[in-house]
Amino acid sequence: MRAEVRQMAKKREEEPPKGSPAWMNTFSDLMNLLLCFFVLLFSMSTVDAQKFELIAASFSQSFSIFSAGATAIGDGMLISMGVSQLNELDDYVNSMGKVAEGDTEELESLDEMTEALDAEKLKESEKLAEKIEEAMEEQNLDREVDMEVTSQYVQLSLKGALLFDSGSSELKADALPVMDKLGLILERYADSVIEIEGHTDNVPIHSARFADNNELSSARALSVFAYFVETTSLDPAMIKHSGRGEYVPVADNSSPEGRAKNRRVEIKIYHTLSSY
Repeated sequence: MRAEVRQMAKKREEEPPKGSPAWMNTFSDLMNLLLCFFVLLFSMSTVDAQKFELIAASFSQSFSIFSAGATAIGDGMLISMGVSQLNELDDYVNSMGKVAEGDTEELESLDEMTEALDAEKLKESEKLAEKIEEAMEEQNLDREVDMEVTSQYVQLSLKGALLFDSGSSELKADALPVMDKLGLILERYADSVIEIEGHTDNVPIHSARFADNNELSSARALSVFAYFVETTSLDPAMIKHSGRGEYVPVADNSSPEGRAKNRRVEIKIYHTLSSY
């Protein structure tokens, strides 16, 4: 009987204590502190010094780690190092602010460079336009062709009625002398890409050849392209052609005059500084 009592007492002494081990409390506290630390680091991605100071103040009021971390566990070496890093975050925020200010200065400098480049492009377009205008006056084309200038290109606009019959994409015989003169000008002054665009009014078209204005405008641009390829020494690889249909009007389609202006072919002559 006594042997059984002693054996039962021995078993009770060998049983582990109930509940979590003591070290888990310390470990849990440490994990919570690390979590708070990384959350605070994440919050710094907003680079807002005022928010950081508010967060730091709220932590110092809620947790003793900010004031007594060095003695919380042993000599508090690990936590003390963490607190010292947190104290340096303010300097990090200020440095990030300086970087942001530097970025702003760089952006302003970039804007100035962009404006200077645009101004240089416009000067290049104006020089090209001046030469083309003189050539058109010599060829008596200034009444047949309208010219516009942008920083990217010099645009020559020809009326659709001058080049094509209604609903047709075949160049009129009367338009061929004008096309020949334009071809000479392009050979002389076009050093970069040439873009030919066909445009129509908004009056619907449906014929045996063209289903809509998109096909008609594309066919007209292609006819101009083909004529230049056949009659000039221009590089076909440097000539683009497209049909824009009725979608880029330059006048009101509610009047016959406006529709006549919208039926046109535009030739855009880019220069070497253009971005196309």
